[in-house]
Amino acid sequence: MESTLYNQDGKENGKITLSKDLFGARWNPDLVHQVTVSMEGNARAPFAHTKDRSDVSGGGKKPWRQKGTGRARHGSIRSPIWIGGGVAHGPRKEKNYSRKINQKMRVGALVSVLSRKFNDGEIFFIDALSLKEPKTKNASAVLKHFSSVNKIDTFGGSSGRRVLIVFSSHDKILEKSFRNIPQVSFEEVRNLNPVLLLKNKYVIFINPKDGLKILGNRLSPSKTSAKIKNL
Repeated sequence: MESTLYNQDGKENGKITLSKDLFGARWNPDLVHQVTVSMEGNARAPFAHTKDRSDVSGGGKKPWRQKGTGRARHGSIRSPIWIGGGVAHGPRKEKNYSRKINQKMRVGALVSVLSRKFNDGEIFFIDALSLKEPKTKNASAVLKHFSSVNKIDTFGGSSGRRVLIVFSSHDKILEKSFRNIPQVSFEEVRNLNPVLLLKNKYVIFINPKDGLKILGNRLSPSKTSAKIKNL
């Protein structure tokens, strides 16, 4: 499998050979759905909490006698039908939304999403990206070059499509340059997951020779993920 390799000006700079283990897997929607729902549940914090009739104060005394008053019978003013009473069947912070995800399932879902995006032409590769200083203007220029390569959508900005910039390693200058652009997010390749990929329409890999090698090691440490051929 091969794909075009670009420089930061949006011009072709060779070819990159991709591993079929990463970008040639079949689309498995059931697995992707199961893993993404589980991951979002694991990240969910149950802050919503209501008090039931045992939590609210007062109501220890029967408001009036059972019979002879002409009114409906009640045992406590903290009943859910009373103003100031407890809430019936409301959310409780004790609920646990976490689910176990096997490593094989997590990797399978990641590879499935990567392969689907690659087949749909939503993944691009830049051989290297370097900025002398952290400036949003320079980062926007890079995205503008790739918008012309795409010829369909605009990357980033208030009216553009969401794009994920994937770095092979931590780069403080690049992160500061891209962080103020709307619809643009960035992450190190070691932290890629199906939820992050699905939230972004396009994915741009920076320095894929090293980045895809790290990604390939999540499948098998002995597999090589990318080889670059210069034009």
